[in-house]
Amino acid sequence: MINSFFEGFLLGIGAAIPIGAINILIMNTALKSYKSAVAIGFGAMSADIVYLLSILIGIAVFLNNPFIIDTLGILGSAFLVYMSYLIFKGRNKPLDTKAQIVSKKDIFKYYLQGFSLTLFNPYTIAFWLSIAGYTANKQLDTGYTIFGMFCAILLWITLMPYFVHRSKHKISQKISYWISCISSLILLGLAISLFFS
Repeated sequence: MINSFFEGFLLGIGAAIPIGAINILIMNTALKSYKSAVAIGFGAMSADIVYLLSILIGIAVFLNNPFIIDTLGILGSAFLVYMSYLIFKGRNKPLDTKAQIVSKKDIFKYYLQGFSLTLFNPYTIAFWLSIAGYTANKQLDTGYTIFGMFCAILLWITLMPYFVHRSKHKISQKISYWISCISSLILLGLAISLFFS
């Protein structure tokens, strides 16, 4: 039981921490609004839950075919290009060190960004299928392993943007500009890589 939870927690950390499109988007958004950044994280986690449930009820077998993977790859690439454009467009937006009021509509918009970006990423399917195989192969308790994973992911999507947001007063406008430009370029590179793979 404890071993399954611990292994799940480590798998969750391994899945959450690597710098990818979602983490770049969360970090960039956290410079402006903590709540918006957390909403992106919850959106991504919701898409993970969708794929996890599809594996548990057996739908994932149908998702794991070349046509669906290619379609998701194209949609994911297009969405990454769009997010790259939005970040680049807002590169000159000044950092406001005061607390910002974020509407429910804005929170939902950020939630959808995280959800869509993760849902249209074919690597998400591959990740959850590999986790299912790993859990079965090591004879781990599925429930405790999944609980451990989501505890780790939840910690990451709340603490990482918190620390980024709390340190934003140390970031000058010029550095913020370059963070946005670099983030935009990385997302564009990920979009091109996803499209051609």
